[in-house]
Amino acid sequence: MRMTHTLLAAAMLMTLSACDRSTEPAAAADAAATPAASDPAPPADTAPMAPASGSAMAASATTTLAATEGNAVAGDLRLEASNGGVRISGTVTGLAPGSEHGFHVHEKGDCSAPDASSAGGHFNPADTDHGKVGQAPHHGGDTDNLTADAQGSAQVDRMLEGVTLGDGAATDVVGKAVVVHAKPDDYTSQPSGDAGDRLACGVIAKAG
Repeated sequence: MRMTHTLLAAAMLMTLSACDRSTEPAAAADAAATPAASDPAPPADTAPMAPASGSAMAASATTTLAATEGNAVAGDLRLEASNGGVRISGTVTGLAPGSEHGFHVHEKGDCSAPDASSAGGHFNPADTDHGKVGQAPHHGGDTDNLTADAQGSAQVDRMLEGVTLGDGAATDVVGKAVVVHAKPDDYTSQPSGDAGDRLACGVIAKAG
C-alpha cells in the first residue's frame, strides 16, 4: 500500500513538472510579441532665425584716391547710405598745411588721364546749377571744402545730398569718381566753383 502511494506521488510530480515546462515557450513568445519601448525621436533641426526687421546693413562703398601727375595727394574713403543721402568719410593726405580744397563726386569713374580730366564734370543727376550743400540748388556731387591740418591731412566727414548708393538708379554714385581740387570751391562759379586743377582721383566701388 505504501508503495502504491509513493508511485502515485511520483507520477503527480512528473505531471506538474511537465506543465511548468509547457508554459515557458508561451511566456517567451509573449515577451517577444511585446514591442520594445521606442527610442525617443531625435530633436528636429532648429530652423535658422530670420534677421530682425531693420537689421540689414546699409549699403556701403569705398574709394582709394591716387595722386594725379606731379602731385602727392592720396586717401582712403568710405561711403555709406545715410539719412536719405550718402555720407563720405576718411582721410586725405599730402595736402599743403592749412590749405583748403574743393572736393566733389564727378560723373565718370575714370581716373586714367594724367590730370584726371577723364572723370568729367561734377555728378549732376538732377541737372541743376552748382552750389553749396544745404542750400538749393547744387549738384548731387557737390560737398563742402576740405581743410588740411598742420601735417597736410584732412579728415573727411561730409554728406552728399540728392544721391543714392548701390541701387543702380540715375542718382547712384557707385562707379563715379571722387576728386580733390587744388583750390577751394567758391560755391558760386559755374559749373564747378572755380576749384582749379585736380590733385587726386579715385573711383567709387561698392564694398563687399
